[in-house]
Amino acid sequence: MRGELVSRTWQYDPALYAPARYRTACRYDAFIPHPVGHFEDSLPADLAGMVSDAEAAIRSLNDRSRPALRPLARLLLRAESIASSKVEGLQVDARNLARAEVSADAGRNIGPVVAEVLSNIDAMELAVEETSTAPHLEPAHLVEVHAALMRHAPNSSIAGRVREVQNWIGGNDYNPCGAAFVPPPPEEVPRLLADLCEAAEGDHLPPLVQAAIIHAQFETIHPFEDGNGRTGRALIHVVLRRRGLSPSYVPPISVVLATERERYVRGLTAFREGDVVGWIDQFCVAAAQSASLAERYLSEVADRQAVWRERLRTHVPLRSDAAAWAVIDQLPGHPVITLPVATAVTGRSKSSTAVALAQLEDAGVLVPLSAARRNRAWEADGLLDLLAELEAGGR
Repeated sequence: MRGELVSRTWQYDPALYAPARYRTACRYDAFIPHPVGHFEDSLPADLAGMVSDAEAAIRSLNDRSRPALRPLARLLLRAESIASSKVEGLQVDARNLARAEVSADAGRNIGPVVAEVLSNIDAMELAVEETSTAPHLEPAHLVEVHAALMRHAPNSSIAGRVREVQNWIGGNDYNPCGAAFVPPPPEEVPRLLADLCEAAEGDHLPPLVQAAIIHAQFETIHPFEDGNGRTGRALIHVVLRRRGLSPSYVPPISVVLATERERYVRGLTAFREGDVVGWIDQFCVAAAQSASLAERYLSEVADRQAVWRERLRTHVPLRSDAAAWAVIDQLPGHPVITLPVATAVTGRSKSSTAVALAQLEDAGVLVPLSAARRNRAWEADGLLDLLAELEAGGR
């Protein structure tokens, strides 16, 4: 066991709004994990080979990166965020989410689940683009990611607040007695988070091993009242980006984890019970699979863009610097697009962008989502079908 159990008493609370049996005092065991700030563990030869192969797959994925392909990076990050939400039971398909995002940008109301998943995308972007570039990772950075994640959640009052109460997993909603797992008492959390950030600063472990250890430790600490899973999976990409393994494209590891959620949970349990090797093996397999999925997906998106360009070329002769080509370049990052978004991401004038959108609609590259003339939105033909396939683990 990578830690120790400490016995605690849940106090009797006559005012608790709960069945009488849950208001009584009871005993429970909370788990305090060993620090990982100076984690060292020799890997078996076969596992070291697996780690090396998985990291090579992620490097290969990132070797495709070019400035012009940045929209593809945004789409992979989006897929990772959606899948991370799916692990927690927040189900929104790619098409409905993309359309809801446009509605939110236009100031229209969207459902609470959609709003929470969109917040997860924001949190993942914050983690990858900003947190990963901080000179030193600190608990405050994790708090910022959590705040972005939970700002539209039903319990948004806890957003960006390290817990000061005992939480637990499983059992009942009223006390931790009989829970499947009880994380460390709240007074232990600041020390453990500081140690976690220290572990993220080291470079003596292979990047994937470091990410696996830090993620599992974060989930064991469970430093927030809610949102720990999604914050912890964002932390994976903070580590990989800081170590230079995924400078451009995130391997959508959550896509693989979401398809085998129960196995993922068992792996985290095995880690705190002492099976570090088993957890690292499972994590690296998921990372390698996700890199392979992303490679295939990026190729399919590139093929789809080639189809769009040929449709446009056949439909109307255009100069090589026409705005329509620039819109096609940006579509992977914006599978549902509006005139304001297209103008912003292409850097073209509003008038030339409007002409480009009309040309792309006439060529069948963009599919209008409504006949209304105001606040129009278009869907990139075939792109969301590819994204849905990626989110399903390529099945």
